[in-house]
Amino acid sequence: MSTEIKPNESYILNFLKTLLDTPSPSGFTHDIMKLIQHEAKSLGIPFSQNEKGGAILTLKGQDSSRRIGLSAHVDTLGAMVRSVTERGTLAITSVGGFMMHSIENEYCHIHTRSGKIYTGTILSTHPSVHVYSDARDFKREEKNMEVRIDELVENKDDVLKLGISVGDFISFDARAIITPSGYVKSRHLDDKASVAALFGLLESSSREGWTPRNDLVFLISNYEEVGHGAAWIPEGIHEMIAVDMGAMGDDLSCKETDVSICAKDSSGPYDYAMTGKLIELAGSLGIPYAVDIYPHYGSDASAALHGGNNIRAALIGPGVHASHAMERTHKQAIINSTRLLAAYVTN
Repeated sequence: MSTEIKPNESYILNFLKTLLDTPSPSGFTHDIMKLIQHEAKSLGIPFSQNEKGGAILTLKGQDSSRRIGLSAHVDTLGAMVRSVTERGTLAITSVGGFMMHSIENEYCHIHTRSGKIYTGTILSTHPSVHVYSDARDFKREEKNMEVRIDELVENKDDVLKLGISVGDFISFDARAIITPSGYVKSRHLDDKASVAALFGLLESSSREGWTPRNDLVFLISNYEEVGHGAAWIPEGIHEMIAVDMGAMGDDLSCKETDVSICAKDSSGPYDYAMTGKLIELAGSLGIPYAVDIYPHYGSDASAALHGGNNIRAALIGPGVHASHAMERTHKQAIINSTRLLAAYVTN
């Protein structure tokens, strides 16, 4: 196409805020998938689900001889109830990889299998400097963390009477805020910022009536944080772009206002030609971008490659600071991720 596609900033940010406000730790994504289905329907996009519950959306292209896969994951970090203690608190087990001190003092929700939801706070078992001499140095690890429930409970039996049991999911409050300066700070921008960017692409196509060069298959995966989100992908995909957060820190050049283009992660190098085309397009569009290598990182594309899929793959996404903790990105990075994807699928 000769005319650049302009994403709808308000749509993307409003949908992102809705995503962030919807709990969805890995394995507990049924509610947010209903949201994805409703949004796809409103845009006139066909929706289906794989057996794991991930969403598959399709957008017909001018040439159906090739299919391009675009993936982002809607599952997040979280926890589950490991046991109910005799003190009436909840021992936890992690869902996904995060630092225990990053969730200390965080508000949370306990989701019971009966549908009841209770609130609580995640604390160390030595939470007060007025009581415990080692409170400052006490090691933050799973066995030393618990959930204090906001109910009148004094012992294990009191908790069990609430209907809380082992295996119930615990979601962390996202606390999503979009600042006047354009920053988006929240838990779970990994990877809901990228899901919003993909829906920005779909909304633009629906609103402006443009058609991609080839058929597009969107996979909104729901087990990425535990490693197998896109191990299976729909048949016939020739190349796949995973859209996931760009990391920031020492030895990395990505900023919160950049689109990250990952050349290599823990799964190895990404496709040379696809990566080169993305770099070329970002440069021609004047999109601030960074090419980085992430040795402690895996994506949906990594899972797809390890799953034996016969594809070429690339990885891009908005730069995110403090990943797997209290994250922050900038709206510019999210909008520009949509712009770059639009250029790739139409040129």
